[in-house]
Amino acid sequence: MASRVLVTCAGPVFTIEPRALFERAAPLEIEIGAGRGDFILERAAQAPERNFLAIELAATIAQLMAVRAGRSGLTNLKVARMDARTLVNLLLPDASVDAFHIYFPDPWPKERHIKHRLFTHWFAASLKRKLGARAPLFVATDVAEYAQAIFAMLGECGFVRTALAVPGAETTGFAQRFRAAGKPIHAGAFVAQG
Repeated sequence: MASRVLVTCAGPVFTIEPRALFERAAPLEIEIGAGRGDFILERAAQAPERNFLAIELAATIAQLMAVRAGRSGLTNLKVARMDARTLVNLLLPDASVDAFHIYFPDPWPKERHIKHRLFTHWFAASLKRKLGARAPLFVATDVAEYAQAIFAMLGECGFVRTALAVPGAETTGFAQRFRAAGKPIHAGAFVAQG
């Protein structure tokens, strides 16, 4: 069942063409760092008219999510084990994504580790290129300083904050754990200007 939803490399040159991947044209939402898939499984079940791609770097977690997705019977959800930076910077066509969901990326809090953070100006600019017109970018983190840095970076790269609700700020596994512990969650929805 997992093999039905797991995206695999099909040759020496690898790209992700959403229409071919899902065998249909439909709006595409991508969750980066999807973990066990709590959020994206629910979202895909609620919106069968849309396509969903779950990205996870950790092999065992990606495999677990693929098993869960395969058992769900959803035909609009695929799982890819890869680095999100490679996906966004190189593999997706421009203006091909209708929403990005990025929830609780590792904040790499130590000064010497900041270089490992997902959000950089380059990555934000790539997200902007891949999003379609007025397509949202949803972000949430439990680290206030990281939220401030991400939100400022997005503003510098041409994103504006909107009043849209951030769906994964409540329903991911991390969100549920942080809320139960009484930790505040910093979330925002953004769209690209121009």
